[in-house]
Amino acid sequence: MKVKLVDYRLFLVVLAANLLLYPWQPATARLSALNSTGFLLEVLSIVPPVMVLMGLLDVWVPRRLVESHLGPDSGAVGAGVAMLLGTAAAGPLYAAFPVAVSLRKKGARLANIVIFLGTWGAIKIPMILMESSFISLRFALLRLLLTVPCILACGYLMERLLPEQELQAQPDAVDA
Repeated sequence: MKVKLVDYRLFLVVLAANLLLYPWQPATARLSALNSTGFLLEVLSIVPPVMVLMGLLDVWVPRRLVESHLGPDSGAVGAGVAMLLGTAAAGPLYAAFPVAVSLRKKGARLANIVIFLGTWGAIKIPMILMESSFISLRFALLRLLLTVPCILACGYLMERLLPEQELQAQPDAVDA
């Protein structure tokens, strides 16, 4: 397995920026390095459980089940299932991407993947409860009422604007 520096470009850019900043602003460079390290540790604590979840999803969930509930012929039920999966999920949004890739490999349509990701990022049950207790129930419900159609529109628009052939032509970053 050959390691390419291009794969680590973001890390290298942040490291270079910190090193270049250190002579002039050592406190800022230290703070940046601490924040970067904290984020890296957070990601490393979340990625292993997500990978286990992906493995279980691959083994336990048959392709035909995903295709029937989230596939090309799933219609409005597929959008509902995608939203339900997204609202019940826990963790930061970057944990959703490997799950989305796994669902896509099992036959989920692009619109439902986008709806799943949008819901994961914007509509979670605990978030709605917190929102309603801190701001107000009316605010939470109004935001929900405005967010749901936007997520649905984004999913179907994305599917319309991004041809299936272009998705198939993309290299598989997970297997690389």
